[in-house]
Amino acid sequence: MEPVFDIAIIGGGINGCGIARDAAGRGLSVVLFEMGDLASSTSSWSTKLIHGGLRYLENYEFRLVREALIEREVLWGIAPHIIRPLRFVLPHRKGLRPAWLLRLGLFLYDNIGGRKRLPGTKTLDLSADPAGRPLRQGIFRKGFEYSDCRVDDARLVVLNARDAADRGADIRVQTLVDQVQRNSQDWSVQTRDARTGQRMTVRARTVVNAAGPWVEEVLTQRMSVVTKAHTRLVQGSHIVVRKLYDHDRAYILQNPDGRIVFAIPYEQDFTLIGTTDRDYKGDPSKVTATADEVAYLCQVVSENFTKPVTPGDVVWSYSGVRPLYDDGSSDAKSATRDYVLEVDAKAGAPAVVSVFGGKITTYRRLSEEVLERLQPYLPRVANKAGWTATAPLPGGDFAIDSVSTLQAELQRAHPFLAPEHVARLVRSYGTRAGVILGKSAAAKDLGMDFGASLTEAELIYLADHEWACTGQDVVWRRSKLGLRMTTAQISAVDAWMQSRFQSTAAVRQAGTAS
Repeated sequence: MEPVFDIAIIGGGINGCGIARDAAGRGLSVVLFEMGDLASSTSSWSTKLIHGGLRYLENYEFRLVREALIEREVLWGIAPHIIRPLRFVLPHRKGLRPAWLLRLGLFLYDNIGGRKRLPGTKTLDLSADPAGRPLRQGIFRKGFEYSDCRVDDARLVVLNARDAADRGADIRVQTLVDQVQRNSQDWSVQTRDARTGQRMTVRARTVVNAAGPWVEEVLTQRMSVVTKAHTRLVQGSHIVVRKLYDHDRAYILQNPDGRIVFAIPYEQDFTLIGTTDRDYKGDPSKVTATADEVAYLCQVVSENFTKPVTPGDVVWSYSGVRPLYDDGSSDAKSATRDYVLEVDAKAGAPAVVSVFGGKITTYRRLSEEVLERLQPYLPRVANKAGWTATAPLPGGDFAIDSVSTLQAELQRAHPFLAPEHVARLVRSYGTRAGVILGKSAAAKDLGMDFGASLTEAELIYLADHEWACTGQDVVWRRSKLGLRMTTAQISAVDAWMQSRFQSTAAVRQAGTAS
């Protein structure tokens, strides 16, 4: 019979994996269940930013913005390989928000979060600055430039899970939670392997419901718990096109409807454009970018840039459902991005903490608060408070200004690799890129070449260390190489992953039989 875990976590997104990491680092026994792949839902479909949320100031969400701005530099410090600074250009457009209001908002943005390393705001003359060249002439004369950070969102999730596992957490992907029953002293969590159908029951002293868009369904249908908090499902879609300009700054574009749209340099050769905000009804796992959303994003960019964008220019689109806390806002864009935690603990009975809302930037603080809420039910929680702010995530154990040095060291050790390949490995894996490459002295030592610099050695690492199970897990979440690969190449990756799973399962079954 399996041991009783301190915490069972439902959901392998950024919040679930962040909580698992924090709890495991405090010496608690943790098991996490994810019904698909890590970050396969909301957490991998973001705008890929670590930011305070400049537009949230308009809704007077000062606490949220301040917390996010503080976290921005904290996260950059512990994951400098997947989080990097990015300068944003905010063009002033006559008839929309006045220039003085933009400058006031940016003054607050620079100062309420204790900014230390990122450069502050400056005013731009768009008629002279290179940032003005891609913009439509005669419309923009003045703009502002400020700092935030970009992130590989899915890798941030996986690295939290990896660190949690390294500290003792049991991470179970492709595992459905069918029912959660409250006993007198603990919970019984009934699970089912999505691939094999194998059923298992796990016991845990507490449960954390971090199921994202399914948080209410888990509470009401699988746990029989009455909830006072509710989610508002908001669809956000993005498009990717060939790069629209040559410099390395992003744009934050105002629109007459009050929304803002980002245009962000993406994966060297592309521009990421988003996002939309619309209420969503239906199965969150089936959300896709609609033709109307794609057309809207194309229109916004075309109204601001000299080079028009049409739906035919879109090389990739994605869409996700944000499980926002329902604060009664009249429209989706005004709904709060803050998080709410709900604790259900009947007298003398085990507790469940449910997570409503939240954003990637504040996941670490949310995790700390969840552990604080669990302290009355797990006294050992207090043993290691606050440790995650300084401990690097896997591969991030180097100084934030040493990325180029790390790349140079890797290039010297493996001179047969193309510089672009080395740069990609460092951006994805940091110091752990060396684990993938091992003692390889030639390309053949890395095994089969699947295209776009993806090798068999990397697939082995992703399968063995990062829970990747399918080609989609590899080319769209652990990497974004799907942008550069053909359908046939992606199919070859998927076939390799399926073969790897079957071989592993056969070995496991043989071991069980013996």
